[in-house]
Amino acid sequence: MALSETDETGGEATSLHQRILADISERILSGEWPPGHRIPFEHELTEQYDCSRMTVNKALSQLAKAGLIERRRRSGSFVRRPQSQAAVLEIHDIRVEVEALGLPYRYERVSRRERKGNQGDRALLGLDTPEQVLVLEGLHFAGKRPFCLEDRVISLQAVPEAAEESFLDVAPGPWLVARVPWNSAEHRIRATAADKATAAVLDIAVGSPCLVVERRTWSAGQPVTHVRFTYAADNHTLVARFTPSQT
Repeated sequence: MALSETDETGGEATSLHQRILADISERILSGEWPPGHRIPFEHELTEQYDCSRMTVNKALSQLAKAGLIERRRRSGSFVRRPQSQAAVLEIHDIRVEVEALGLPYRYERVSRRERKGNQGDRALLGLDTPEQVLVLEGLHFAGKRPFCLEDRVISLQAVPEAAEESFLDVAPGPWLVARVPWNSAEHRIRATAADKATAAVLDIAVGSPCLVVERRTWSAGQPVTHVRFTYAADNHTLVARFTPSQT
């Protein structure tokens, strides 16, 4: 039986508008419609929901305003790649970033190696002498898609209990924040092009622009960890708030 439609400002038209919003949002947030997927054309949705073009247009406009879809003139509407925001001067939890997008979060450990720190490790951590370190590589997911690649070195002199942790069920970032009272941090931000290995892990094309955020933290003057986060450039934004300096 066809659904009837009343005035566009209320009644059944409002219910249809909400139904279209809910149906499309659910398909996007569940990953059924991935980034780049073309949304059915307005006339197709009009037929599917047996409603006016105005009702469909209103729903699509709201989805575009929410950042879920991108409307392209003469081409139709497409699912946007979710874009997160992170404060430059904060140590944030990537889980919070992903869940703020309305997507399910998952962390996957790729590799774990304990070793005596080499020259590269010492440079990353700012160590003067060799010491045992834990080297971790992990992947953060937003829904079904890779969201961020994490490469981390932890000083086992600063955090000896990390040697007993597998990091299979928990990402190292929140684990460290909960155990080590860091009191100093440094951020470095740069752009790069995805090499073959990074492109494969993040499921992007070789040469795609990436945003790299590197961070070192210290506790009581002792180096704790160096981490490098690599994001596909079109799904992450860094935000900084500041005020004028006072003379």
